[in-house]
Amino acid sequence: MRILFMFLDGVGLGADDPTNNPFARATLPTLTSLLGGRRMLAQSAPIFGPQASLLSLDACLGVAGLPQSATGQAVLLTGENIPAALGYHYGPKPNPDVAHFLRSGGLFGALTRAGKRAALLNAYPPGYFAGIESGRRLYSAIPLAVSQSGLPLFTGLDLQAGQAISADFTGAGWQERLHLPDTPQLSSSQAGQRLAELALNFDFSFFEYWLSDYAGHQQDMPAALALLEQFDTVFGELCANWDMNHDLILLTSDHGNLEDLSTRRHTANPVPLLLVGSPVARSAFAEVSNLTEVAGEISQLLHLY
Repeated sequence: MRILFMFLDGVGLGADDPTNNPFARATLPTLTSLLGGRRMLAQSAPIFGPQASLLSLDACLGVAGLPQSATGQAVLLTGENIPAALGYHYGPKPNPDVAHFLRSGGLFGALTRAGKRAALLNAYPPGYFAGIESGRRLYSAIPLAVSQSGLPLFTGLDLQAGQAISADFTGAGWQERLHLPDTPQLSSSQAGQRLAELALNFDFSFFEYWLSDYAGHQQDMPAALALLEQFDTVFGELCANWDMNHDLILLTSDHGNLEDLSTRRHTANPVPLLLVGSPVARSAFAEVSNLTEVAGEISQLLHLY
């Protein structure tokens, strides 16, 4: 089987509050259909439907303070309760204490050592690599784990060749914000098709969508609604091109944020675990209740131990 891990940064399960929660307000036909007519809200979980399951995961992990990106992402990649081991949540980028837990590459390293095919599907622009090499930029937890595993990060050349996808799905940001006019453009539907096509090449693939966290910090409801509605279109086309009987799409997050635009800060809300596809694979996660348990179930499904 294949697993595609769709990571949405800063997405929690919030209240049914259209004033502050864009998930309670946006038009999301794909997610609503998968969830049997319900929205992706705290009150909706758990759901065990014919094609999708929705669970609620604790991101606080028994540690005081609000969950943060570096520790939350590292937990998802390692299965270790890193905030408890350190005594604090930390982010956005890993400090040396957090980086220590990713020294073996987390899931990416374990897959590589087992002879499995794994990849982070995001493409990174030239300026990103220049910043890393100069020391002006630090890896976030996910590309750090990939680099520690010995796998390459995809580049603009990979994006040009159709072998990777931009963080905003369509490539528009590369043209408009990064001033890279030769970047190929995809529609939202084409981006969903591309994700499905790329995932076929790997036992485990991962896509990091950080714009959700950025939108939460901005507290901009119209922008958040547009972002979610674009995501729903991408996700719908991904699902339409997915093997629902044998393969699994796993969507989760590191901490809450976007679901409560009344604050610029992260939240202590649980995060969603949305599972789409193989009923057998989805059943393996039925008792999962916090971030530390996700990596272990992925490892078992892919026969890493």
